Amino acid sequence: MDPLAKQLSQYFGYDSFREGQRPIIEDVLKGEDVLGILPTGTGKSLTYQLPSLLQEGMTIVVSPLISLMIDQVKQLKAQGFKSVVAMNSFINYQERKRIMTNITQYKLLYISPEMLQNEWVLDQLTQIKVDLFVIDEAHCISQWGHEFRTDYLKLHVVLEQLRHPTVLALSATATPEVQDDILKKLKREGMKKRIYSMDKQNISFAVKELRSPEDKLVQITQLLQRTRVPAMIYFSSRQWAERAAVELQSKINQRVAFYHGGMEQTDRMLVQQQFMNDQLDVICCTSAFGMGVDKQNIRLVIHFHLPSQLESFIQEVGRAGRDGNPCVSLLLFSPKDHYLPQLLIEGELPDPNEISTILQKVDQYANNQGKLPDVEHILEELQLSESQWNFIHYQLEERGVFNGQSILQNADNTSLKTQLTKVVQQRWKYKQSKLTEMIHWIHSTTCRRTALYEPFQNHIRPPKVPCCDMCSFDIDQLDWQEGMSVIEEVSWQERLANVFAGGQKK
Repeated sequence: MDPLAKQLSQYFGYDSFREGQRPIIEDVLKGEDVLGILPTGTGKSLTYQLPSLLQEGMTIVVSPLISLMIDQVKQLKAQGFKSVVAMNSFINYQERKRIMTNITQYKLLYISPEMLQNEWVLDQLTQIKVDLFVIDEAHCISQWGHEFRTDYLKLHVVLEQLRHPTVLALSATATPEVQDDILKKLKREGMKKRIYSMDKQNISFAVKELRSPEDKLVQITQLLQRTRVPAMIYFSSRQWAERAAVELQSKINQRVAFYHGGMEQTDRMLVQQQFMNDQLDVICCTSAFGMGVDKQNIRLVIHFHLPSQLESFIQEVGRAGRDGNPCVSLLLFSPKDHYLPQLLIEGELPDPNEISTILQKVDQYANNQGKLPDVEHILEELQLSESQWNFIHYQLEERGVFNGQSILQNADNTSLKTQLTKVVQQRWKYKQSKLTEMIHWIHSTTCRRTALYEPFQNHIRPPKVPCCDMCSFDIDQLDWQEGMSVIEEVSWQERLANVFAGGQKK
């Protein structure tokens, strides 16, 4: 057995590498920057976890979600790796201070992009040797970085301060365009690309047009009444996620819960752990749920609302069938469904007609105190969403007007208005084009699998299951039972105890 395979067996108990893992690991161990595109469920995390054990210095993993970090750390500690820790907003100040004071004791650090903007945290990290800097779910740089979480676009500055460690960017979905955007934003355009097929051969696709959202609920209810398997239902609306969960709870003999970003963090974590431990059968969720959730036996992913782009859709359906067994994607749409994603796009970008007003208000802040007020105050005063303000703040920071919350100068508002308007229009056009691609896919009359994956790769592998509703797969004939546990009436105290006792199956 060669040394790398021996170390794989020694540390993780695996007999062999999955496709793509070994070349990426060998690259980063040689100090080469890599962009790795591997399908959901193929073990991307191993490509940095094994190197973290073999290298002398620290591996930093930039991770987008607190729940994802917690799960990764929990799994590694369960395997016997103690020198791993997570830094995020869920950890109180004293615990953060303790971690950073003892940072040399750790080999693997999970951290959010926002936490890397904390000067004290970054200063502590510059004092140690960082061998590998990993961006997990790297498509977030391109997909979320421009409006939602602009700290992703500042990672190149962090890399400079850490003295340019080896970089590994990982994702399950990225078109050639998004791949180039990731490299450009990281200022690592010479990164080696390790791109593997992202089409899942064990998933059947179906799209169904219905007259109304109420008809969608009827369709889902009928499907779940005859199909007892772990399922996720995606919504673009928190209200609809809650409403559907309540209705399904009353109509199907399964354990149903909702999950969205408006819930308390502890409630979200409890729901996720219950689903992971097979204590919930169906999750009605927004896109806030699912990223990095390593649940092997999800058989069914339903989209109640239209995703805003093919990349999001592929990410979400990819969470089904991680164990390689057959699974199904069902997308439901009605005639007016395209309005909701358009509204969401409008909520992410500032109105070009309001840019002058925003810049005038920034001037007032500069003249009054030279600092920006609290974000909540700005959002209320300017009637902006958080994403809209994040977009404006980042653009002005890039142009030297802001440094964090400090206003460095009174800007040339005429020039800035022209520049910002142009950027907004470019982003609007880009997002609309992505939504148009999604709509075209829904109305495609050719093989759905081919039409879905063609923008991402040259060759589409033949499926190991019925392909799609354009290739004779009929979702209405699906009658799928999977030995689900008997549903028992237990108190919330008992359910909570089960979760924290290790989630033993009923």
